[in-house]
Amino acid sequence: MKILVALGGNALGDNPEEQKELVKHAAESVADLIEQGHQVVVVHGNGPQVGLIQTAFETSHEVKPGIPLMPLPECGAMSQGYIGYHLQNAIYNSLLARNIQKDVATIVTQTVVDPNDTAFKNPTKPIGKFYSKEESDQMVKQYNIPMIEDSGRGYRLIVPSPMPIDIVEKNIIRELLENDHIVIASGGGGIPVIKKDTLVGVAAVIDKDFSSAKLAELIKADVFIILTAVKRVSINFRKPNELEFSKLSVKEAKHYIQINMFGKGSMEPKIVAAVSFVEANKNGQAIIASLEDAALAVKGKAGTIIYS
Repeated sequence: MKILVALGGNALGDNPEEQKELVKHAAESVADLIEQGHQVVVVHGNGPQVGLIQTAFETSHEVKPGIPLMPLPECGAMSQGYIGYHLQNAIYNSLLARNIQKDVATIVTQTVVDPNDTAFKNPTKPIGKFYSKEESDQMVKQYNIPMIEDSGRGYRLIVPSPMPIDIVEKNIIRELLENDHIVIASGGGGIPVIKKDTLVGVAAVIDKDFSSAKLAELIKADVFIILTAVKRVSINFRKPNELEFSKLSVKEAKHYIQINMFGKGSMEPKIVAAVSFVEANKNGQAIIASLEDAALAVKGKAGTIIYS
């Protein structure tokens, strides 16, 4: 089958050395699917990593003003490169250990968004480092940028999070996949671009799960699997009346979303992305499962299947 695997950025660690070790676990799960004979595209998150890159340039600029601040689209591109390198290296090595000879490539990916998306008028996505209230007030005054208190840990810059409408490199990704190569693409949701006379990068962050669903739709994936920290989707998470699902219909999922039974910033976007894929691909199947259960989930023996 043609499978798109979505990996969370938080599962990749907080620094390059930690990431190098953690991606080995993700690589094993991907290699399990490849060993079963599936064609695989991998999409990864980049939340902590893009923040790390942006903070590095901010700090350098503060110390030495001649070092420029780095625009967010470029920070996203850098994160795609270095996370992609770690993933393709780990997947290649995992396959090599199994005597499987396949090429793995990372595609720096641009994601088209609508310049009229309401998200541009209502930034919601916190990025970068944390600041004190005093520092935040100074940045708002000096740079006229929106800041928000985030999780009780301080104040962060917030940027728009528009919905993806197309993937610029979809044909290249499709061609590599059809020639039996493993592809890493749309990292961090892709670099947001708008179409004018040319493509223009914009300061925004696209939800990785939504971009994953869009890419899975465009390549006509048979399975869209989101790998996360929990084994199954549940409602009343970590409460005495918690209820897990091995299967969840689109109708049921929409009902639970409407009554806010999934975490807004955690499970709900994954469910919404899974539903959007299934509605766009009536013969496709969406699965949410834990990283270690990827191969079992594709066989229907683990995780939660979202079906039409």
